[in-house]
Amino acid sequence: MTSRLIFTTAALFAVVGPAAAQSDPQLPYWASISVDEARMRKGPSPDVPVIWEYRRKDLPVKVVARFETWRKIEDPDGTQGWMAARLLSRTRTAIVTGDIRPLRDEASASAAVAYRAEPGVVGRITECAAGWCRFDVKGRKGWIQTDHIWGD
Repeated sequence: MTSRLIFTTAALFAVVGPAAAQSDPQLPYWASISVDEARMRKGPSPDVPVIWEYRRKDLPVKVVARFETWRKIEDPDGTQGWMAARLLSRTRTAIVTGDIRPLRDEASASAAVAYRAEPGVVGRITECAAGWCRFDVKGRKGWIQTDHIWGD
């Protein structure tokens, strides 16, 4: 009887735990991968299969759920899975989407173009306001429209 109760409680927790995490008022939030190699898994455990292996430090991700020391993330392609929280950072980054995008000297479509960034370029975000974000790619800085990036 006792082992059945323990099993039932564990099974209930396994089902309710991740679902309850999704109601967290601090979710979703933006994060980035903090290591050179990180694995996304089907569930919140090192014992479940790996869905994807990322080899891109600073790649932006959206955290959509929490379970203990695990975070359910969504990547720029929309793939969702679980990653150990220790592999993530609260450092805000974004990735350029669509076409080659201008980065401007000021947060205005009429401002001079500082440089251009190709799709897939990842940079750090230091501030965002009124549809623009300050975007830093290895020391090259400029303002980019928020609808030209994923991770804002």
